[in-house]
Amino acid sequence: MYCRVSSERQAAEGHGLDSQELRCREYAARKNYEVDAVFKDTATGGGAMSFRQGQVDILDHIDKLPHRNFVVLVDDISRLARDVVAHFGLREALRQRGVEIESPNFNFDSSPEGSAAEGMMAVISEYHRKNNRRQVIQKQKARLELGYWSFGARKGYTMVKKPEHGKISIPNKEGLEMLKPAFEKFATGQLVRKIDVCRYLVERGFWKNQIPEKYIDKLASMLKDPFYCGDVEYPAWEVERRVGKHEGIISRETFALIQKRIRKEDTGIRIRVDVSDDFALRGLLVCADCGNHLTGAWSQGRSKRYGYYVCKTKECKNYGKSANKDEVQKKFNAMLKKHKLKKGVDKIVHAAFDSVWTDKIATYEKQENLLQSNKQELQQKIRQITEMIFKAKSENLKRMYEDQLEQMAKEFEELEEGSIANIDLSVPYRTANEKALKMLKSPYKIWTSLDLIEKRKFFYFIFEEKLPYDIKGGYRTDKIPTAVRLFEDFAVAKPHDVEMGEIESPCRRFLQRSLHT
Repeated sequence: MYCRVSSERQAAEGHGLDSQELRCREYAARKNYEVDAVFKDTATGGGAMSFRQGQVDILDHIDKLPHRNFVVLVDDISRLARDVVAHFGLREALRQRGVEIESPNFNFDSSPEGSAAEGMMAVISEYHRKNNRRQVIQKQKARLELGYWSFGARKGYTMVKKPEHGKISIPNKEGLEMLKPAFEKFATGQLVRKIDVCRYLVERGFWKNQIPEKYIDKLASMLKDPFYCGDVEYPAWEVERRVGKHEGIISRETFALIQKRIRKEDTGIRIRVDVSDDFALRGLLVCADCGNHLTGAWSQGRSKRYGYYVCKTKECKNYGKSANKDEVQKKFNAMLKKHKLKKGVDKIVHAAFDSVWTDKIATYEKQENLLQSNKQELQQKIRQITEMIFKAKSENLKRMYEDQLEQMAKEFEELEEGSIANIDLSVPYRTANEKALKMLKSPYKIWTSLDLIEKRKFFYFIFEEKLPYDIKGGYRTDKIPTAVRLFEDFAVAKPHDVEMGEIESPCRRFLQRSLHT
């Protein structure tokens, strides 16, 4: 028996599949047929039988039992396929195996008249499918034009029914607590690369089962999607961007910043002129009074230009006041020279690094085990398809199986590329450990050797947050948490402080950053 419904909802409710099976069983009883197996599909639209797993399984089942005589029962001709080519493709595949199709609602007759009637019914089924699709598209497009996302729930959102809206997208917990900060950190440069964002999301459980590198393409699409700032667009149906009815998880300003960063990355332009090496700390300093960013700007003197960092917040008492950029940089350099790891504290770094790396290895091993499991499952499917190719009696059927085999081979290659089974993980461990120690022992020397992008990454390894700068008094060093200070505090901490995790957690966080970069 073969039963098919057109939606997951129908399958979940069970009525469509159950009623089809019941009618087929009643027909089988009248004909004194023994019911050998029931195959079911949840598939809408047209397409070849290779896209319907139930139909592929029927052929596989028949091929494994060539000595038995089968009849395929369907409740109605429209359940077989709603596509003329797919309909007769399956009919031919069954005919080559000596199997006929029967139905309580339609007489499958091989006479010219019967074939003509069957062809007309298949054409009518295809017409209904295409007409239904057109109507659905019209309704979905109308919803899009009104500002409603009319497809499935996006990652980070849940579709909820509301009386005044119908189905509407609502940000869920993972969207607000994981995706939102990830987008914002990428927009501000705290997460410099797309791979850094992927790692951030994988570590928090937003994505699972694969290594971060596998999610870069998905992330790239999400970063360019205005849906996440509360807008809707669908170019395929000529629906231009417009304000959506759903709530965005990020602001439109944040989305605009993300697009600027993506354009720089895509075109190879690293950074704007006003965030150049002339103002290396631009975007990393905030006003000590209002907490907003200090802007870097040039002022033209009589014979040369002078650089300043300025507070541009009108409500702040420091509005319009400036600090000489050379003086700001000089004080920053002095702070880096001061915050270097003291002798003996490196043992604490090694101990914390071992703990962090152990956690990292456990994560990699879990991902590798899942990947190997997927490979074994895929290998089994490849063996089955290969056997079906040898058993196939027609060239058309062989080609269909060969296409499936080629697709599976590509999937297997992708899994092979994602494997870390042959990688010596001790090498990146030593590299990251040495790099972290070097950074902590001589932060000033490292800073002066980096380009602008690397400086921003290094900044967030040394400092936990952007630095407050007082236009008159300079850096408020007593309020600046640094990696060096945290490790030194940890080294002299009392045992009960360590057990409570008051110091260990920040230390681990700084070392995680080293592993990422």
